[in-house]
Amino acid sequence: MKEQKPTFTKFVMVRLIVMVMVVTLLYSIAMIFTPMEYQNSTFHIVLFLLSQFIILTWVYMNAKEVHRELRNVEKYLSGVSKPKASNTSVQFFVREFEDINRSLIQTFKRMRKKEKEKRKYTAKIKLKNRQRSDMLSAIAHEFRNPIAAIMGYAQTLTDDEDIPPKLRSKFLHKIYNNGEKIDELLSRLLLWNSFESGEQKLQISKFDMRPLIREIAINLEDKYKGRKIRVAEGSLMVHADKALMDIVIKNLIENALKYSKEEVEVKIVGRRVLVIDKGVGISSKNIEKVTKKFFRTDEHSWDNSMGLGLAIVKQILKLHHTVLHIESEENKGSTFSFEIS
Repeated sequence: MKEQKPTFTKFVMVRLIVMVMVVTLLYSIAMIFTPMEYQNSTFHIVLFLLSQFIILTWVYMNAKEVHRELRNVEKYLSGVSKPKASNTSVQFFVREFEDINRSLIQTFKRMRKKEKEKRKYTAKIKLKNRQRSDMLSAIAHEFRNPIAAIMGYAQTLTDDEDIPPKLRSKFLHKIYNNGEKIDELLSRLLLWNSFESGEQKLQISKFDMRPLIREIAINLEDKYKGRKIRVAEGSLMVHADKALMDIVIKNLIENALKYSKEEVEVKIVGRRVLVIDKGVGISSKNIEKVTKKFFRTDEHSWDNSMGLGLAIVKQILKLHHTVLHIESEENKGSTFSFEIS
């Protein structure tokens, strides 16, 4: 059973009574054992002064003990001492100081918890600010080229009214293509925002992946004139969000076209879809980073992408409870694949 500490009042009263009894006892002993012929006024004065000295010494010692307790409290308040859970090393002689100690320990625990939460929150805010800055930089970087192209072609058309019809048509086509690119970039940003906010919901349906892949390949061959996308034979019936799977396949094929000048191949093996290119490949240090949002490799100076394509693919596959696998070798090519049920 834990020892019950006295209150400060009881502590003082007990010690005062003990002190009075000790002084009285000592005074009585001195009176009894001192011969009568020596009990003169000087004797009584000395005895009185001695008793006063004992009282003062007792008061001083108790004051030091109280001071020591107050120093413990001061240490806690100043943060010099960090109270532990048990705190058995600190002994208090009265209940009030023990209660103060217990309250201070609880207060310090709450303060440390709050401080830890504050540091986490601050770090989170700094990370968000850094990500926001990176995002704005990536957006500005990606939008600069098509906007500059649109302004350039439009300025040329405005300044020169005698441009031949064929060249005018070519410039207008360039303006349209760059406007389409800006629209696609905005769509990616909106899609990514829906992922981060948790608003994106799956619209599951049953369909065959190969016709979808073939349609995407035809459209991209038309967009990237002179490029060949070979879709191997095979069928894969899946339960998935068709619109999001369209984005996955399109992003993977476009990524392959971007980093390869040769033919891009799409295969279906079992329940796995593979997009294979023979391009520049990805270095080992970047293979884990390419699916992070706004990541742009510094290995290719011509890479002006916003760094959202593979990040969007990763998020869509995550919603479908699967993952993107990447196998790559520099200057030999890459294979991006995923399983889907």
